[in-house]
Amino acid sequence: MSLPAPRPAALFVTGTDTGIGKTFSSCVLLHALRRHGGTAVGMKPVASGCERTPEGLRNEDATALMAASLPLPAYADLNPFALEQPLAPEIAAAEAGVQLSLAPIEAAFARLRASADTVVVEGVGGWLAPLSGTLDQSDLVHGLALPVVMVVGLRLGCLNHARLTAEAIAARGARCIGWIANEVDPSMARRDENVALLTARLPMPCWGRLPYAPGADPARLADRLVF
Repeated sequence: MSLPAPRPAALFVTGTDTGIGKTFSSCVLLHALRRHGGTAVGMKPVASGCERTPEGLRNEDATALMAASLPLPAYADLNPFALEQPLAPEIAAAEAGVQLSLAPIEAAFARLRASADTVVVEGVGGWLAPLSGTLDQSDLVHGLALPVVMVVGLRLGCLNHARLTAEAIAARGARCIGWIANEVDPSMARRDENVALLTARLPMPCWGRLPYAPGADPARLADRLVF
């Protein structure tokens, strides 16, 4: 099955919580998009928990997105706000003396958009995790005119978290166009039944299900996503 026409120029990937595989899912999505034709690059507008390197602050999630991108973007465009402390962005930015704002993100996004057919923008934590005292992730979504894809971490409580997140996305006036099931807990009981319950209750289509596969090459799982 092919992507809906017209193909989205960009997507925003959010999740039901932190640690549910947004980055891995985004990397798989980048490869899946390219299999449908065209180029696709990732973006992590705000990343905390960055490490100091000879090239500057680098974030593990952002470098994973870079490795899955084609053409290869400039790191400063992929991750315009790199924060060292592994804290909520609002706290990490305050400690670094950085003011998070939308304008630098919009400028970096425009450069990425000019270089590729599709940009996959990954958020931080869950949907309602704030970026700053005056900037929520919904502001970024509206500022960049992005449809949303929701990653659901399959673990106990995912039914509640997924439905709450879907309702919160809609309440902020954003449009969620699909969701991805990501198996983050290999010991979770009744995974098939939970996916079926989610499929029946979420108002957007399921784009696929990713297996629990630590260290897997995301390119090898691209065929698991169907748009």
